[in-house]
Amino acid sequence: MLTEQEMQGVAEHYISFMSNEDIELIIYPSRTIQKPYGNIYFYDSKRHFETGEFSYHVPSGPFLVEKETGRVVSFGTAYPKEYYFEAYENGTLQPSLDLYWYPEEERYSHE
Repeated sequence: MLTEQEMQGVAEHYISFMSNEDIELIIYPSRTIQKPYGNIYFYDSKRHFETGEFSYHVPSGPFLVEKETGRVVSFGTAYPKEYYFEAYENGTLQPSLDLYWYPEEERYSHE
């Protein structure tokens, strides 16, 4: 079972993994949602966060760091965020090739 600090570390590792030389991503610290099964993080480009200019916005769904495993679960953007949270909680989240990210291996998987 991961601590809050360890889950934050996994989230920062994931954001760093997804960032590149053109776009640096950051987590919105005030938007983190704590659930019994882990924390849900929201993120965007650092430039959007600092300037508020929409042209720097990176369309992205939130992600979950599972407290039990440290695995990252990516949520989509096609539906409201509550749809994805509920689907995760009741086990009906639709699989995709990049649904899960494993921090130790830095790899995506559908399982």
